[in-house]
Amino acid sequence: MLLHSLRRRWLASRLSDNPLKAFYQIAMPQTGNGVDGVEFLSLDLETTGFDSRHETILSVGWVVLDSRRILLGSGEHHLIKPSSAINESSAVIHAITDDMAAGGEELCEVMARLLQVLQGRVLLAHNAVIERRFLDRACRHCFGGPFRSLTVDTLQLALRRLRQRDQQPRGGELRLGALREEYGLPRYRAHNALTDALATAELFLAQLAHRAKGGDTALREILS
Repeated sequence: MLLHSLRRRWLASRLSDNPLKAFYQIAMPQTGNGVDGVEFLSLDLETTGFDSRHETILSVGWVVLDSRRILLGSGEHHLIKPSSAINESSAVIHAITDDMAAGGEELCEVMARLLQVLQGRVLLAHNAVIERRFLDRACRHCFGGPFRSLTVDTLQLALRRLRQRDQQPRGGELRLGALREEYGLPRYRAHNALTDALATAELFLAQLAHRAKGGDTALREILS
């Protein structure tokens, strides 16, 4: 945790006054704290593909968790105005057309809002490596610096659980919908950023409730 804090201070010192600098200037929760005293921001990005070097963000959705409660009123969904036409295969998956996206917001405006809401909170995502790569690229483009955040990944939590049982994941077993089904959670329509952020938040709470040992879980035990 000390190394993470020092890294954030160093990054803040190298940035001009912008939303990313402000994000790094706010202290993060202590990793020894129990999760019951930590706020999370469950986030999902819908993108044109998985390669952050060549693909773009189409929409961003998030919702806040506070003391194992999902604050539904905190949910936000933002369409991003794309820099190029949306390919047909992507539009079929996400149902975001060129006409819809044309009325969206500028990427840097949405990133500024996201960093503001994420201040002091832990990022929560499913298969978070994808979100972090796109956020990193967006922050470098918009604010001149990398994106770094304490992160919990519901996919990684599921993978750890399997390994503790000496099991290997089978095809599709770690997908968000499949994991929700395992915990008896309702099925939601996929590929809407806000819906998927809510679905991830619910899955995370179910994962916490089913952890083997009793009592509060320390944040450091679940970080990715």
